[in-house]
Amino acid sequence: MPSQHSLYDLLYRTVLVRTDAERAHHAAALAIEAAGRFAPTRALLGATLGRTAAASEAPGAAAPLTVFGRHLTGPLGTAAGFDKDARMVLGLVALGFSHVEIGTVTAQAQPGNDRPRLFRVVAERALRNRMGFNNAGCDAVALRLARLRRTRAGAAAVVGVNIGKTKVTPADDAAADYARSARTLAPYADYLVVNVSSPNTPGLRDLQATSALRPILQGVQEAADAASHRRVPVLVKIAPDLSDDGVRDVVALVTELDLAGVVATNTTIRHDHGDGGVSGAPLRMRAREVVALVRAELGREKVVIGVGGVEDAADVAAMRAAGADLVQAYSAFVYRGPAWPGRVNRAARAGFSRAAARA
Repeated sequence: MPSQHSLYDLLYRTVLVRTDAERAHHAAALAIEAAGRFAPTRALLGATLGRTAAASEAPGAAAPLTVFGRHLTGPLGTAAGFDKDARMVLGLVALGFSHVEIGTVTAQAQPGNDRPRLFRVVAERALRNRMGFNNAGCDAVALRLARLRRTRAGAAAVVGVNIGKTKVTPADDAAADYARSARTLAPYADYLVVNVSSPNTPGLRDLQATSALRPILQGVQEAADAASHRRVPVLVKIAPDLSDDGVRDVVALVTELDLAGVVATNTTIRHDHGDGGVSGAPLRMRAREVVALVRAELGREKVVIGVGGVEDAADVAAMRAAGADLVQAYSAFVYRGPAWPGRVNRAARAGFSRAAARA
């Protein structure tokens, strides 16, 4: 009998690759959202594709992975960009992701850039996007997260919220723009990520300079804490295209402000495929390098989330060996199909168990 992976691979090669990438994404999103809406379909997905809970409860399984005070079923989560408006959280968890980072969400709703804006780079197992933070805005997303958190399954889900600058907001007003999103969304987030590294909003990457970044991060932390009546974990997401010295500067600021950590990395503009950022396999080595550099500069107390080029459990292990506490992916999910996240998290947990036994 053909495996789930081979069936999806056949579907991808014969049908999906011929479909507009954004159209295919929206079709998949609708299916994942619908499946996550009802407990029976979530249970069916979890039993057939996800299967991470069973693996974590098996005899000899590794101790639960705990980050931000939450237990996770494995290290692999959904990277920001896949679920921009918090519509698919329960479906993605049922498919085997241990956590979901939604967004990027901006203070104001915005349509994003003109289509086409999402492209496959099949030969490199990569995606190119120039989406431009298309999303429903922080108020609408907060309402959806509030409804989610009122359910037992929604309260149990580990959800990060990635926030960015509204395109029409001048750079001088960026701190207030980010703070508004943080104030609105933090009560529903296990952690917040400040995205200053997307290449698809003009001038956004300039905000990675510490002089511009300091007031943004300070404002986000203060607004999030005040709205949530707790210390909210705040991380900053950086680009793989930053110089090593630039990475060190951002990490030094994270340490100075006592933030929770760093997400490394966003998409790269170092490619020959047109405008926008590339994600997937081409990022693998640079993402690991940045993670290792961040960890070396940051020490062991802060959280590092590694993103870029993760395709299997060996990539997860390599990213964690470089210093990542958690790992996220998007492109490989598109290329490998719905059984992929559960399969990778099960294999990753098996690796933890073997390592613990050797220790």
